[in-house]
Amino acid sequence: MNSFYVFLRMKDFERWIYILKNMETLKRMPFKARKSVFEKLEKIVDIASLSKEEREKYDESIKVYRDNLAVMAYAKEKERKEAERGRAEGLEKGPAEGRAEGRAEGLEKGRAEGTKRAQIDIARKLKDRGCAVEEIADITGLTLNELKEI
Repeated sequence: MNSFYVFLRMKDFERWIYILKNMETLKRMPFKARKSVFEKLEKIVDIASLSKEEREKYDESIKVYRDNLAVMAYAKEKERKEAERGRAEGLEKGPAEGRAEGRAEGLEKGRAEGTKRAQIDIARKLKDRGCAVEEIADITGLTLNELKEI
């Protein structure tokens, strides 16, 4: 009987044992188990089978990806706080200038300033990390001229 069919008839525990026993010889799993656990294990095997240089490049790319996610999360949080501050300023100025007009202007200005500051902060961090200027412009929405001024 074909080993693939034998594998399909195995129980999950037996599949784990088979995979763990043969992990060093498997470049790719000869089967695709339907359960997400085995898909996850396949990814782990793929990563584990990388050469030292490939693994270093992979680890570096994961680090850059996670750093970029952290920078974006920080910028969004900062933008939210700036918007709240702008909203508060707008609410303070509102009664003196007229509530409706003050709120609208304060919120709009606060959001715009908060967004711009967040974009500039992200751009600086990405620039410090060595990202390409075009990539920074794409991520932040700033123009190339604005990036030159930073």
